[in-house]
Amino acid sequence: MSEIRALIVDDSSVMRKIVERALRQAGLDPLVVHEAGSGTEGLELLRARQVDLILSDINMPSMDGLEFLRQIRAQNLAPGIPVVMITTESSEEHVKQAIQAGAQGYIRKPFTAEQVKERVLPLVHAA
Repeated sequence: MSEIRALIVDDSSVMRKIVERALRQAGLDPLVVHEAGSGTEGLELLRARQVDLILSDINMPSMDGLEFLRQIRAQNLAPGIPVVMITTESSEEHVKQAIQAGAQGYIRKPFTAEQVKERVLPLVHAA
């Protein structure tokens, strides 16, 4: 498998590391991870770098994950790149909004490497 470039957007640095570890355990290797602490940072990073996969938390200050996703699509920053939302929300409404905004999937916290493998690997291999 060629190198996978992933962008992980979460306001928690600990959660970004947990997501990175889960991606590696799911079999995404070699993996290059770019991290952003907010949706705004994520947009800046996407303007500067190409990525193969985007994982974003939904609940973040200043720009939440749903607005981040809408901005990616509106600005055409990552055409054809799969976006997976990570959420603590049990609300189906958030999930529905994410899918409508263009997310290809979602993962609920807490998650396992197996769940990441099931939800993320097919998207990366399909791209």
